[in-house]
Amino acid sequence: MAPADSPSPTAIPLSRRLSGKRVGIVGMGFMGRMHYRCWSALPGAKITAVCESNAKTLASLNDTAGGNVAGAAEHIDLSGLQVFNDLDALISSGAVDALSITLPTFLHADAAVKALHAGLHVLCEKPMALNVADCDRMIAASKQSGKTLQIGHCIRFWPEYCVSRDLVRSGDYGKVIAASLRRYSALPGWSPDSWFADESRSGGQPLDLHIHDTDYIHFLFGMPKSVASVADPTQGYISTQFHYEDGPAVVAESTWRMAPSFAFEMSFNMVLEGATILYDLTRTPNFRVLPASGGSFIPDLPPGDGYSRQVEHFTQVITGESVETIITPEQARETIRLVLAEKEAARDGRPVRL
Repeated sequence: MAPADSPSPTAIPLSRRLSGKRVGIVGMGFMGRMHYRCWSALPGAKITAVCESNAKTLASLNDTAGGNVAGAAEHIDLSGLQVFNDLDALISSGAVDALSITLPTFLHADAAVKALHAGLHVLCEKPMALNVADCDRMIAASKQSGKTLQIGHCIRFWPEYCVSRDLVRSGDYGKVIAASLRRYSALPGWSPDSWFADESRSGGQPLDLHIHDTDYIHFLFGMPKSVASVADPTQGYISTQFHYEDGPAVVAESTWRMAPSFAFEMSFNMVLEGATILYDLTRTPNFRVLPASGGSFIPDLPPGDGYSRQVEHFTQVITGESVETIITPEQARETIRLVLAEKEAARDGRPVRL
């Protein structure tokens, strides 16, 4: 038993609790660079190893990062780090205590299961996996090992989306009547072998891009009773109606079909009984609340972005801090099930019940 005057784990600053925690990143593409930036900025954490099997990707770490949002690390210096081209070698080296998995989606499940069974905490990028069975394997490995598995659904941590959730849950503006969410992009062209365009490896646009808004809808409103979707033949565009028996009316659309010169848009409108909440990454100001009584205001936002905030949350969990549960592996599994239902509804031209 600890002495009576010993501080609780949460009373110790995070930087001290993280001291000595060794972090590895597997997959050094765009999202690997994003995780590198977030881990590098977190006091107390130490990146000790990276793993990348593609020599061209490793050689390009001093080039400009790709991606559809800003913030990925540039000019990464690998000196002082252990560099592996094989995940098994990284795991067996004992060089890390926690692992960021930023690999193509079809590799998530096997990599996470290996790392968890080896005693590593795992932060795995979204989507969790290509199918529910692989999600179940990952969940079982986390439970058997007793190690944390967090899925990187960054929108649950994105400041504007977090504040909007808090406003909705406060009840100050009444119930949500309707919500519309959009996510527009050109086809991702920054992967070295175009794996995004291969549905067998990425799950296609619905499972890679659209899933951001589907997961946020799941987070905010729970699982719908059914979904009805329309899409183009390859589902590079999809629009879904999420049915909730007592409301709200919710629709989300997304596409990889925008012209290459199109930058990126993520946006939403939420109509509540007593206010409208607006967010659009492409506008200035990009976030506003319009009370029904008149006027508008810009709410205060927490610092950071969704990527840095999810990494910080992960570190809080693995160091024993008592924090609000934002994402569980089981919730991420259900989001996969929800997106797969959307794909089925679009393919078969009929609503699918959940």
